[in-house]
Amino acid sequence: MPIPVIDFSKLDGEERDKTMARIANGCEQWGFFQLVNHGIPVELLERVKKVTTECYKVEREGEFFKSSTPVKLLKELIDKKSDEKLENVDWEDVFLLTNDNEWSPKTPGFKETMTEYRAELKKLAEKLMEVMDENLGLQKGYIKKMFNGGDTYGENAFFGTKVSHYPPCLDHSDKVTGLRAHTDAGGIILLFQDDEVGGLEILKDGEWTDVQPIPNAICINTGDQIEVLSNGRYKSVWHRVQAMPKGTRRSIASFYNPSYNAIIEPATELVQKENKLVNQFGYPKFLFGDYMSVYTEQKFMSKEPRFQAVRAAH
Repeated sequence: MPIPVIDFSKLDGEERDKTMARIANGCEQWGFFQLVNHGIPVELLERVKKVTTECYKVEREGEFFKSSTPVKLLKELIDKKSDEKLENVDWEDVFLLTNDNEWSPKTPGFKETMTEYRAELKKLAEKLMEVMDENLGLQKGYIKKMFNGGDTYGENAFFGTKVSHYPPCLDHSDKVTGLRAHTDAGGIILLFQDDEVGGLEILKDGEWTDVQPIPNAICINTGDQIEVLSNGRYKSVWHRVQAMPKGTRRSIASFYNPSYNAIIEPATELVQKENKLVNQFGYPKFLFGDYMSVYTEQKFMSKEPRFQAVRAAH
């Protein structure tokens, strides 16, 4: 069953209503869809591929196979001739880009390219949030305002980019997981995945479904905070990355998340009267920072206990 693929350029043409409906379906029925013709120049995407691949090859690949925790643990498992699978660790090399941390100094053009790319992704995320506002019947700018702590014109929301590479695990890919199954804590996630090496799967109707690689597409998925704001209309979806025997998988995920001080709760317009009266059956109201404190400890567990934990703390 293929993941929905949506031509985002048709949002501005005669097929606007159909495109809005397709995005609504992607959010409501899948929690995951792919955008093509999204407005980010192909030339920029090619540069992103180039600098992130070079950065990994020059600065990180050798260190991963030489001294990373998953490599050490897998070697111990193989030496013991164990049939067990490596638990509680991901076969992944990853680093985070924000506006505040230091970026790769060795790869030519890395900072300039990724700064330009992140600016384009942030604009795309904000356009998508406006589409979600409209589809949910909310005032334009509502989701962005909530993510910015109630400030209509604020820039307090967090926008980070996780650059990951999943190296091949030649003879033992059955013993490791690229990235364990989880839902994302935040708001809107925009993923630029590898053109060729697969491995990403989402849980749909109780079955794991491949997210097919499409050159230069941007994969969108909704996080736990969108689920809460939409009062469950849009669900955050379980996803994982399988370790592959051949090929290094590149994965660049950008997260548009609320400010840690943002108060998150279901939009009033979407809350039924009975949920106002019997709040324990609805989604809780909480500080996003409190949710992240719980998520850090429970990322690979079900989201419902996280909602219960922040409800109890509020």
